[in-house]
Amino acid sequence: MPELPEVEVVRRGLERWVAHRTVAEAEVLHPRAVRRHLAGGEDFARRLGGHRIGVPGRRGKYLWLPLEGTGVTGQAILAHLGMSGQLLVQPHSAPDEKHLRIRIRFTDALDTELRFVDQRTFGGLSLHETTPEGLPDVIGHIARDPLDPLFDDDAFHRALRRRRSTVKRALLDQSLISGVGNIYADEALWRSRLHYERPTSTLTGPRTRELLGHVRDVMNDALAVGGTSFDSLYVDVNGESGYFDRSLDAYGREGEPCRRCGTPMRRRPWMNRSSYFCPRCQRPPRAAS
Repeated sequence: MPELPEVEVVRRGLERWVAHRTVAEAEVLHPRAVRRHLAGGEDFARRLGGHRIGVPGRRGKYLWLPLEGTGVTGQAILAHLGMSGQLLVQPHSAPDEKHLRIRIRFTDALDTELRFVDQRTFGGLSLHETTPEGLPDVIGHIARDPLDPLFDDDAFHRALRRRRSTVKRALLDQSLISGVGNIYADEALWRSRLHYERPTSTLTGPRTRELLGHVRDVMNDALAVGGTSFDSLYVDVNGESGYFDRSLDAYGREGEPCRRCGTPMRRRPWMNRSSYFCPRCQRPPRAAS
C-alpha cells in the first residue's frame, strides 16, 4: 500500500486537476471497486452527479475528495488505493486502461476525466459522512501524521512510553502516528541509528524528537522526487513514477554496504514483512536479564 509521500503526491495532483470541478456523471465498471459503498455501484454513481469536488484531503495514507453543493453536507469520497489502485487524470479520447474500474466525467469544457484503475482490485472508492474535522467518518480514529502542523511530538512520546512496544511496531501503529509504512520506518530508523526491536520504553524525549525529525526528513525527501515506485503500480495522476527508490539507504539493500560504515546490510523477517538494518550502526537491544 502506498505510504504518506505517495498518497500526498496523488493528492496534490488531484488538487490541481480535479478540485472545484462539478461531476457530470460517474460510471462504475467493476462492482468490487465500490464494495465498501454498501448501497452499490448505481447508488454511488447517482449520488455523485451534479456535485462539485472540493479540495482533496489526506491524513496519513488515506485520501478523500469532499463533495460540495446543494443537499451534500459533510460527505466525501474516500479512496482506498490498496496495492495497485491508481487515480489518473486522462483525456476523454485516451483508450480505456485494461483495469479501469470507475470513470468520473465533469461538466466543464476541460478535456479530462478522472479514472480509477486497479489491477488487483484490492482498492476502491466509497462515499461517507464526514466528522466535524472534515474526515470521512470511517477513518476518524486515525492519528495525525508527522507532516500535520497539529501533530503533537510530546504527546506522541508519552504514548510511546505507555505503549511498551518496540519502536518499529509503534511507527506502523496508525492509532499513534499515521502515514508511516514499512519502507519509511526502515529508512527513518537507519537515519536514527535505532534497531527496529528497540523498546519504546527506553526512548527519551530528545531521542523521540530526533526520530520524528528523521521520519519527517525522509518523507519530505521522498515527496521531492515523487515518492517511491518499485514497479508500474504506483504512479501519480499523470501516470508518472516516483524516484525515491534510488535514494533508499536501508530498505531493499540486503548485502549491500551500509552508506555510513560499509558493513553489509541485513534483512530479517518481521510481522509478515522484512526489516532492513545495519548490524553495526543499529545495534540490537540487550536481552532483558
